Amino acid sequence: MNLAVWLISGAAIAGVILRPFGIKEVYPALAGALALVLFGLLPARAALAGAGQGLDVYLFLTGMMLLSELASGQGLFDWAASRTARAAQGSASRLFALVYGMAVVITVFLSNDATAVVFTPAVAAMARAVRAEQKLPFLLICAFVANAASFVLPISNPANLVLYGGHIPPLFGWLRQFGLASALSVLVTFLALRWTQRGALRQDISRPDDAPPLSAGGRHTGYGLIGTAILLLACSGFGFPLGAPTLFAGVATACLVLIPQRRAPWAMLGRISWSVLPLVAALFVMVAALDRAGAAAALGQLLAHADNWGVGIGLGVATNLVNNLPAGLLTSHALTQARGMTGAALIGVDLGPNLSVTGSLATILWLTALRREKVEMSAWAFLRLGAVVMPPALVAALLGMG
Repeated sequence: MNLAVWLISGAAIAGVILRPFGIKEVYPALAGALALVLFGLLPARAALAGAGQGLDVYLFLTGMMLLSELASGQGLFDWAASRTARAAQGSASRLFALVYGMAVVITVFLSNDATAVVFTPAVAAMARAVRAEQKLPFLLICAFVANAASFVLPISNPANLVLYGGHIPPLFGWLRQFGLASALSVLVTFLALRWTQRGALRQDISRPDDAPPLSAGGRHTGYGLIGTAILLLACSGFGFPLGAPTLFAGVATACLVLIPQRRAPWAMLGRISWSVLPLVAALFVMVAALDRAGAAAALGQLLAHADNWGVGIGLGVATNLVNNLPAGLLTSHALTQARGMTGAALIGVDLGPNLSVTGSLATILWLTALRREKVEMSAWAFLRLGAVVMPPALVAALLGMG
């Protein structure tokens, strides 16, 4: 029975990675979750409970996707793209550094999913504004920074909340433990990614003459994003869940923007990639089945006999097999036997996903945003790049952990 759970879950994850016949990632994930229930490997009630553990994540993602569509539709992306393109002064290398810095700020204060959902379309607009022949080097920043900077603050990654089971350390304690580690992660990832893209960054780019004016709706959306960042920091400081506040911020910003324009929200809602939510739910269901099959207990025994290096590197690889959100949930159950390893586990769960496209939800969201921009990135191409960028950053972060 346990073997069947592993086989079905493994096949579903393989389907998400390989996307046979070009199908969306959500379909193999849902098929795997449904098979576990239909074959009696996971009771329906347990499956619903497993999916329910992701409620805060669903709310968070919905709010972020609302903000992303507002920013895109109100011209905020185009305005920011032109401003950044002008600051690059015709240098692809300078634009790369500017985009990287912006991605770090967004990840730190709005979460890695915001970088994937909100910032990726903005970067695509920047690449169009400078008429870049090769857009991918700039778009890759969104994927890699979303994970590399995702443990600067507790709010930088929903997986942080999942791993700590809602009991996040105080902010200053967090910074003592992860401040140097996250700085090294960001720096080493920049150097490695910049080195891999050095050829493409020799391309010529143009310098836009003028930046388009920002509309009132664009300004209000920008205020909403700033307000969201402040709200999430406050919620994190008081230990509140982030999902409901993020959804509230998204809805409030939509009202602030659309009501004065007397526009209905239906067109905006229709552009949102809602399939991300059932994909995440299916991953949580598979984790519930694996937990019942003894995965958490077995993982706990392994963690209890490992050091920080073994935990960080092991989980860094493992997250690419099951995605970091469910891996974080499974690890949080296992850490009851090895609580002292939480720091190393968090670095592995947050940074390890830079190895493959299925390592984190942020990377899956990034792929979805890429397809909307008519840009393709295969799983194997990402894996070859991730094998160069992720390991040195992971080693540096573990060395720097307090």
